Amino acid sequence: MNKPVLKKTLLSLIAAGVVMNAAVWSSATAAAELSQKEEIKVAMMPNYPPLEFKDPATNQLTGMDYDLGMEIGKRLNRKISWQEIGFEQMVNAVATKRVDMILSGMTDTKPRQDIATFVDYYNSGPQFYTTIAHKDINTMLDLCGKKVGTSRRTTFPAEIAAWSAANCEPAGKPAIVVVGAEGTADARTQLRQGRIEGVVQGSETLPYIMELEKDTYKPLGKAFAYQVTGMGISKDDTALIEGVKGALTAMIADGTYLKILTKWGLQDGAIKEVSINKGK
Repeated sequence: MNKPVLKKTLLSLIAAGVVMNAAVWSSATAAAELSQKEEIKVAMMPNYPPLEFKDPATNQLTGMDYDLGMEIGKRLNRKISWQEIGFEQMVNAVATKRVDMILSGMTDTKPRQDIATFVDYYNSGPQFYTTIAHKDINTMLDLCGKKVGTSRRTTFPAEIAAWSAANCEPAGKPAIVVVGAEGTADARTQLRQGRIEGVVQGSETLPYIMELEKDTYKPLGKAFAYQVTGMGISKDDTALIEGVKGALTAMIADGTYLKILTKWGLQDGAIKEVSINKGK
């Protein structure tokens, strides 16, 4: 079959192990290019349970993102090669082709879209919480004028500052003091040590932490901003972008996607349709 005909022909994708539906591939060319990739190198930092972490009993990677990635690899008939990379280095790693994709709870944002294309797969948002021992902190406004820690590598510091400006000052209260931490685990350690009074992390991870460390934390309100989480892929790797989008679309259609999210108690953030670069 010559190239012009190939471009006009919709592949069945049986060879890629993908159940065909109208949204799986946008072009046969993308499918052909992806078939040449023996493995997909995926960046992950396993310190954000239940999205990604290492099972304490086996030290093996696990979590929602891990399960989604392995299922995508299965449907594309490609090996997923997990690469543990610092979160702040991931976007650059995609841009320089060190990895093919990011699957590590990364928020899809406009600045990141300048470097990578995001296949969005989950909805979440930042949420305040503190320890049960802080009897004087029971609402989000109670954190005004207090120190709140969060991972400095995320969008959370800016979102805390924005929430503070919109809520603390109008209420006649001092601004929240944002403390950048090395990660959410570091922020929780500082909270337990009394060095800060509150923490912000993704609303999707808080129930897991509260179950893991029972009778320790209490949430303050609900998520105070809306975010979409995406799989970051090099902007010029259209084959992988279309392949991942197609595999996710098929997973949503046959129920596999929701089954994986439900396994980790994360079904509330499920999407109904895969989008590209929906983040703001």
